Amino acid sequence: MGPKYTLPGLPDRGRCLVMGVVNVTPDSFSDGGAWFDPERAVEHGLRLVDEGADIIDVGGESTRPGAQRVPVEEELRRVEPVVRALSARGVAVSVDTMRAEVAERAVGAGAVLVNDVSGGLADPAMARLVAASGVSYVLMHWRGHSHDMQSRAVYTDVVQEVIDELHDRMEAMISAGVDPGQIILDPGLGFSKRPEQAHNWALLRHLDRFHGLGRPVLVAGSRKRFLSRLLGDPKGEDRPFPDCDAATAALTTLAADRGAWAVRVHDVRASADAVRVAAAWSDGGGSLAEGRFDDEVATGRGRR
Repeated sequence: MGPKYTLPGLPDRGRCLVMGVVNVTPDSFSDGGAWFDPERAVEHGLRLVDEGADIIDVGGESTRPGAQRVPVEEELRRVEPVVRALSARGVAVSVDTMRAEVAERAVGAGAVLVNDVSGGLADPAMARLVAASGVSYVLMHWRGHSHDMQSRAVYTDVVQEVIDELHDRMEAMISAGVDPGQIILDPGLGFSKRPEQAHNWALLRHLDRFHGLGRPVLVAGSRKRFLSRLLGDPKGEDRPFPDCDAATAALTTLAADRGAWAVRVHDVRASADAVRVAAAWSDGGGSLAEGRFDDEVATGRGRR
């Protein structure tokens, strides 16, 4: 297991956390349109909590390769009511956005985490917002927007270059006033990382090296193309994204064992089981092997 961190507004379970995905979009790569209606999105988020999610990540803008940006007003219309409703039910909510305005409104609605796939590069105002609000902040490795990010996937040493670029972005955010204790790092699997070049697998294999940056690490590999490519058929057809959930659970187990602070997944139940298995494995058969996480004994996986 990796280093222990206490983060503003976020639970500490003594194990790798599970972040469940709620995409309030019509065009996300894995489940676009399924939860586009706000009421259905809230119901889905609550269901994911019942299945074991510790955090719910609400996003209103697709970041799939080739996706075009939506107007800020539309992104706000999609995410704000969902964040507000889930937060009112006691759920720890993350907002998945690159825009400071959306992040500010979501924090005002109760979000305790800003998950910014651009690492503060897409909106210069993001650092000031994060610093002023004091919320936890996911800083992801990013080289460009979805429409051209794969053309930027050129590396000599992908692991070291991603580490160096994350370090530089972290220092820039700190210089802008963000407390280091707010920051969570994400190596950005699938973002400017090519499956055919094994960029994602190299990052996962060397996940322990990211701990040298001194901050918790989020792994977000759920239903991504490098998994569907791995599981493709002999004719070269990639496996459909929703059919990669068993592989995602396997990835969760490995990431948790290598010290990931949290995993971001679409299918929560299997990964919720996986992080418990990894914790018991690391515990060596002690109290965790019985599933006796202190804050879960009474409530099980139920809603907070």
